[in-house]
This record gives sequence, C-alpha cells and structure tokens, in this order.
Amino acid sequence: MRPFVVGLGRSGAGLHAASLLRAGAAGDAWFAGPPLALDPRPEAGARLDGVLRVDSPEHAASISDPAATVVHLCTPPSRRVAVLGELAALGFTRVLVEKPLAADRAQLDRLDALRRRHDLHIEVVSHWLSARLTHELAALVAAGEWGPLRSVSFHQDKPRLLRGQSDDGHPSAFDVEIPHALGVALRLAGPATVTRAGCQDLRTETASRPLMGGAWLTLRHDNGVTSELRSDLTAPIQRRSVRLRFADGEAVGHYPISERDDHARLTVTGREPAIFRDDALAAFLRDTYRHFATGRRVTYPVHHAVVRLLCEAKARAAIPTGSPSLEALP
Repeated sequence: MRPFVVGLGRSGAGLHAASLLRAGAAGDAWFAGPPLALDPRPEAGARLDGVLRVDSPEHAASISDPAATVVHLCTPPSRRVAVLGELAALGFTRVLVEKPLAADRAQLDRLDALRRRHDLHIEVVSHWLSARLTHELAALVAAGEWGPLRSVSFHQDKPRLLRGQSDDGHPSAFDVEIPHALGVALRLAGPATVTRAGCQDLRTETASRPLMGGAWLTLRHDNGVTSELRSDLTAPIQRRSVRLRFADGEAVGHYPISERDDHARLTVTGREPAIFRDDALAAFLRDTYRHFATGRRVTYPVHHAVVRLLCEAKARAAIPTGSPSLEALP
C-alpha cells in the first residue's frame, strides 16, 4: 500500500513523512512507492525531499488507487471530519489519524457516522502503545513481582510557548500531550473514570492563550488503581516520564522526548537502570500497515475510550464548550 500524508505540519512532515522516508532509505519499507503528500500551504514541508506532492485529494486518487492507499491524516482534530468526508467520498478507506481521535463528543459522533457510512478502517496514532517501554511496564504489572499495582503517574512537560499562542487546531492542553498517556494508562490499569481535572492558560509577558498552558486529570480505574496525568506546556525543560507504584516497589520510565533520540530509560526497584532503543513510531507504523493489510482493527476502540475520558476531563474543568472557567493547576 502507498502512503498519502495529508497535512505537512509538525506531525505530518516531522514525524510521519520523516519516519516513512527513513524506513525507505534503510531498505525497510513496508509500503509501495514514494509517499504522496498534500498541504495547501506552500511553505509546509518545503524542505521535505523524497515525497511526491499533490495539489488535491482528487489528484492523489488519480495517481494512486484509493483502495491500495493508506491516508495519514495529520490535520488538527477540529478540521478532521470535513477532510475525512472528502477523502472517503473518493474511495480512501484506510486512514491513520493523529491523536486525539476527536476533540469533543459532537466531532466523535460525526466521525463515527462517516466510519459506518463508508466502512472506513480507521487507526489512531498511538505509538506509545507500541513502545518497548510500555511493553516492559505491562510485563511488570502482569508478573506481579512487587505485588499489585497501586498507582500510575505521568508527567508530560515541554516548552510549547510559541506554538501554543498560534495553535488553532487544538482547543486545549488536554488535546496535545495527554492523549498519549491516557492510552497507556488504560493499557496498564484498565477501564477508568475521571475524578478530577483542571486546565490553565498560557501566559507570557506579551501574549495570552486560554487553556493552552497545561492540563491535569485524575483517573479512578475499575480495579482500584489511581492514575495522575499532568502536562505543563510552559515548562522550561522537556520530559515524558511515568512512575508505577506497586505494593512492594516501583518502576520509573522515561519515553524518548523527540525523534532526535529514540532511547528510553527504565529503572525498577532492585535492578540496574536499563537504557534501550525505542523507535516506537516506526514500530507502530509497521504494525499498522500490517493491520490495514489483514483487516485487523486495533486502535479505534482504545481511542474512542480516550476521547470519552478527555470529554469527561473537559467537563470537570468546565471547558466543554469553550467556557473561560478554569481550575488552577496544582
């Protein structure tokens, strides 16, 4: 199948297209032909070599059979439904969408309707679920060596001040980093409900952007485990860390912070720290293309649950409809 990257922003050009091109250059391509790429902005992906630019979905459909094409839909969630409808009408049915699947329940309902109408096979970018670090953590939970899991905590901090001021595709900080951790929390501890949540504005000396400074939420899992997820988009440093507390020990993991270095770190009670390669996006894309080829549908149900929890969190933070009411970030 041939890749078709729609949207050449940070994720489309810097992650999806770059990962596809690296795989092709290494002789490890699980796809056919150079990736197609579409973005109406002339400056988008300007320095991206190795892709075939098209000027419309119709143009793409004329040179690549939609039935043998995987669309990488890297547009923001607020614009996703309209673009997906246009692609589906042309016969593109295999679609990989960036997280989160939707920004609110209305968008999710419309996306569900499109999926049923056109029998779309939709997968959601969830490379943290394919990460070796996540698999190592899940194995620790399953083994029970340190007793039952008691709590999970995530910290996802990154300086996103310039992008946060101009980002019109993400309604709040809940939609930026939190979806990655939510999927892993559900993988490790099972179904959950939101018990607390809050969001804060992004403020600098010269600018202010409502709801884009950071977000946090607390989950109560059905098995009694508690998860705390925090994301600070004004932080001076970048980290993606997770801590699992068991009855008799703990594990601390650090996911790779960017595509520039694909190493993860895991420290477990009584063991030497382990540092290992963890190119989770490449592993996820390879697995996803295999799922598209076999018809196995994997990530959509998980991310449907993620969007439900995000909507619960936004409701608790009093921002489901853009309300300025905020709960302070502790």
